[in-house]
Amino acid sequence: MEDLEALATAIRLRPVSCGPVRLIAVDGHAGSGKSTFSARLARALDGAPVLHLDDLATHQELFGWTGRLRAQVIEPFTRGEAARYAPYDWTLRRFGAERTVDATDVVIVEGVGAGRRALRPHLAGLLWMDRDPAASWARGRHRDGPGLTDFWDGWTAAETRHFAGDPSRPFADLLVHERPTGYAWRPGPSATA
Repeated sequence: MEDLEALATAIRLRPVSCGPVRLIAVDGHAGSGKSTFSARLARALDGAPVLHLDDLATHQELFGWTGRLRAQVIEPFTRGEAARYAPYDWTLRRFGAERTVDATDVVIVEGVGAGRRALRPHLAGLLWMDRDPAASWARGRHRDGPGLTDFWDGWTAAETRHFAGDPSRPFADLLVHERPTGYAWRPGPSATA
């Protein structure tokens, strides 16, 4: 098992990647444990902010959020300014009140596609939750319940298309594995290339 404090220390030693920010992506299949891992890593990073890509995606644009992320987060961070974005409400199907994320030392961006081609130049690190897609999706379906079966059917097809055209795992610095007692990780494909 690896120590999240040690990972946090290693992240802090990375060069800044987006203005004054070390932008760390946590990517993986839906249901792979990205949100939980990101929250624990954020605590190890003394409360680093976590931006959830579910807040930028919509029902109509499951993966069409790159422009919003660039305009509302990447560009302000590059200028050393706070990011301002309006999170999407998945129940009301509209964007809500604006939130602010300061351009702090480390910001975690988590979600399916966080390591996509358009974002990689702005990342200080890419962590991939290394859980099989079928196991991840089964876990997500169980979590969300039978009322979201239709959504999950559409989601898994969209996610499969996304990663077929723009895979993240081959560019990961670390492959993260959830264990019963915590997390373990090993160098990813980009670290061994």
